[in-house]
Amino acid sequence: MAAREPVSGLTLAVGLVAVVIGFGAWWTYFDFVGRRPPRAHPTASLSWVLAHLPLTAAIAAMGAAMVSLITHAHGGRTPAAVAWVLCGGAAVVLVSTMLVAATLKAWQDDRGLYQPLARASAAAAVACLAAAAPRPAPLVLGLVIVALLSIPWTLAVSRKLATPPS
Repeated sequence: MAAREPVSGLTLAVGLVAVVIGFGAWWTYFDFVGRRPPRAHPTASLSWVLAHLPLTAAIAAMGAAMVSLITHAHGGRTPAAVAWVLCGGAAVVLVSTMLVAATLKAWQDDRGLYQPLARASAAAAVACLAAAAPRPAPLVLGLVIVALLSIPWTLAVSRKLATPPS
């Protein structure tokens, strides 16, 4: 699209927000479960593998929806399919990341972080789905998703800062 016609400020803004959404999905996963192995139990290992399936599918779907979000940057409302795929994908990323986290040794060792994080992620996931229904303008929808993805990060950072060094 950008190669065929000039890019407006609004299109660029939606594109930048889409990049932040992509980074948000990345950070959600890697900050909370990346580089952490599952517990040494066959059920935990199987659950770890299976929870990655919806997670990777959601990330791929979000990527496809972001292209359409940028294409419709000047629309008054985000197309229904784009809104639902993008918001549904964000919700699945949040929930699936916590499902993967539940298989980790860190889940048991740091319940003070992971239990509130799971609740916050679930609430943010529900809010993501609620954000799709009114189908706001693409820039607004993107900013709402960024704000919702930031809820778990904000919780984790605030808990980390509140914890005295050991």
